[in-house]
Amino acid sequence: MRIVAALVLVMSAFACQAEPAIPRYAHIFVIVEENKEYDQILDPAAAPNIAGLAAKYGNATKFYGEVHPSEANYVALLGGDTFGIHDDDGFSCKAGDKDPFCGGSSASGYVDHTTHTPHLGMQLEAEGLTWKAYLENLPQPGSLAFTASDPAVDDGTRKTALYASKHAGFVNFAQVQVDPRRAEKLVGFDQLDSDLASNRLPNFALIVPNQCNEMHGLVGPKVPPACSEKAALIRRGDEEVGQLVRRLQATAAWRSKANVAIVITFDEGAGGDRQGCCAVTPDTPSNFGGGHIPTIVITNHGPRGVADPTPYNHYSLLRTMEEAFRVKGRLRHAADTDRGVATMTPLFAAR
Repeated sequence: MRIVAALVLVMSAFACQAEPAIPRYAHIFVIVEENKEYDQILDPAAAPNIAGLAAKYGNATKFYGEVHPSEANYVALLGGDTFGIHDDDGFSCKAGDKDPFCGGSSASGYVDHTTHTPHLGMQLEAEGLTWKAYLENLPQPGSLAFTASDPAVDDGTRKTALYASKHAGFVNFAQVQVDPRRAEKLVGFDQLDSDLASNRLPNFALIVPNQCNEMHGLVGPKVPPACSEKAALIRRGDEEVGQLVRRLQATAAWRSKANVAIVITFDEGAGGDRQGCCAVTPDTPSNFGGGHIPTIVITNHGPRGVADPTPYNHYSLLRTMEEAFRVKGRLRHAADTDRGVATMTPLFAAR
């Protein structure tokens, strides 16, 4: 009997170790803003909505980007790697391309900006789960345009593009580019409005406002000051995030017994700061650290008032979502626990 009891204890201990530390989540919505440092946004005078949510819910106080500039951080969040990208060139660019959106293609070591590897959406689909990218000012559902704008701000240059594919993430994956159902998954904010109204939200959503509403900013003669002046741009983006969070919290999904999380994160810091952590390689131009950025985790049944000082980055967030959705496997650097990539357990744990 003692042997049997001991065996039961060992098997129970093994089961506990094998079971993810965070509960299963029904929905995770990730809102991505742009190019701001932690201290810029966690100032209640500058960004009262985001700073208030950080204080009320969960604040990852040591969260970092992977690289500068933007594009590779979105890819890292969804695929677990930057895949050697260290610029904002078009997702279809290859070495030697002459397209104006492939400005760095003559550089030594230039990589194919389309990757033929799995992404989070593929993992979810394998488990029968759903995903969408809600991209403000996307020209049309499923669009593979590099940029798009509005006559109200457009001066015919890339600098006034409200939508930019460098902030879309999913379009860098070959599987998305050829997906016959791409138009159902890459959609604009009109579809977000419809899905919120009908309470038909996917299990995972990447939500990216346009470049005036995500704090990136634009520069041009028709661009309003609130899209170009730093303090006004932060206020505008902060209000956009506040509205998105309030609308998501008004849904039936949020009020349900299932676990739901809203994550507010940024792609990178404000400049050339190379602070980083967690499977980042400082001597690699595409993975050298993208600065200390804000990341807030808002849960309907999870912890409140938590400031988590564990070092995290987008690989950590990807790993956390993989565990929360119970998908099989970990994508590339999301598996690198030996290099510090940790699950964000304190911020996603059930109360």
